[in-house]
Amino acid sequence: MQAKKFDEFLIIWSGQLISALGSGLTAFSLGVYIFQNTQSAVNYSLIILFSFLPSFVLLPFSGVLADRFDRKKMMIIGDAGAIIGVLFILLIMLRGSFQLEYIYGGVAISSLFTAVQSPAYKAAVSDLVSEELYSQASGLVQLAGSAQYLISPIIAGLLISAFHIEIVLVIDIITFMIAITAVLMIKNPDTTYRKQEKQEFFQDMAESFRYIISQKGIFYLVLLTSLVCFCIGLLQALFGPMLLTMTDSKMLGIALSISASGMLASSLFIGISGIKKNMVSILSIFLAFSGLFYALMGLFPNIIFIIVFGFLFFSTLPFVNTSLEVLIRRNAENERQGRLWSMVAIISQVGYILAFCSAGFLADHLFNPLLNPNGALSHSVGLLIGTGPGRGIGFIFILSGLCVSILALVIGRVKKIKVLEMDLGI
Repeated sequence: MQAKKFDEFLIIWSGQLISALGSGLTAFSLGVYIFQNTQSAVNYSLIILFSFLPSFVLLPFSGVLADRFDRKKMMIIGDAGAIIGVLFILLIMLRGSFQLEYIYGGVAISSLFTAVQSPAYKAAVSDLVSEELYSQASGLVQLAGSAQYLISPIIAGLLISAFHIEIVLVIDIITFMIAITAVLMIKNPDTTYRKQEKQEFFQDMAESFRYIISQKGIFYLVLLTSLVCFCIGLLQALFGPMLLTMTDSKMLGIALSISASGMLASSLFIGISGIKKNMVSILSIFLAFSGLFYALMGLFPNIIFIIVFGFLFFSTLPFVNTSLEVLIRRNAENERQGRLWSMVAIISQVGYILAFCSAGFLADHLFNPLLNPNGALSHSVGLLIGTGPGRGIGFIFILSGLCVSILALVIGRVKKIKVLEMDLGI
């Protein structure tokens, strides 16, 4: 029975892998399309913000839904709704119109429905996978997520250089349809415990927040993770603009794909071998290294160095994410999983929101001017990291990476976090 359920998980996972590839194609192509037409890091970061903010706002409600209703149906609704957003952008493009507000609107629609799908998908893992296989499942989930960073950029870079962006959007729609088909192929998991839920939505959300607050180790872990998310959000929003000042979209796609292959290697290792113990130590050590490699990406204005340190940076993330997820999953009751993951996302991802809101402004109006050839830091910091287009972003990466490494050391020393694995003997 356990093997059969894991096979069903693999079917869903395969659909999500293909869908992630399509979403990665669209995300990369829209970012490049907007930056090439506006030369603005603000506009580039706004496309990321609008792909993230609606999903973030809806997460508390979708988490409650994932605990109350059929998770299979929620995954189907989420993927089908995301098609509407991509289709809206496609129709705008076919009219030959470049209107940022409409593009942002279409991205926001897809994001709203992603918020419906994501908690149901994560909670369904607990339905289909036995506890001893949690870390393997987590590694595979991250592998599917990493596809949009590993494979999609290089394919998208080639596609948008040879075809119009509309082709990319059509491909994305097809991948969503494949993901829906995969979900339809499995039987509904056992949901009897969710049918007993009788509280109102806001009561459920309040209860899940109180639950996290009462679990001090989880709360501290998520709170510190929010600070880390802010630093990593700056990287996500500004990596493209920094490289596009140095090279073209093809090379950007190659750089992203090669860098993200580090995430593939680590995810495969975790998916096959799993992580059995020392979760907090693994979290702290690999997060410290991720901060170091993050900083080194900003230090050298050289594509080769950026790719090498980008590869090393991405290779640390699956260890960080898996140790974090397993610590939380093993310390929470299954019937709370949907609400719990939504609340964890809300608290931790506040850092992303702040990063996406501020990244473009920091780059265009503060750090890049400081490191122009005649900028205020050109004869100090500029002597170390260089001056000119994109060097201000490099300085942001250096500062953010150092902050991540410092936070990693803090996480490893918080007693309430250490207790999470001590109580479980892991």
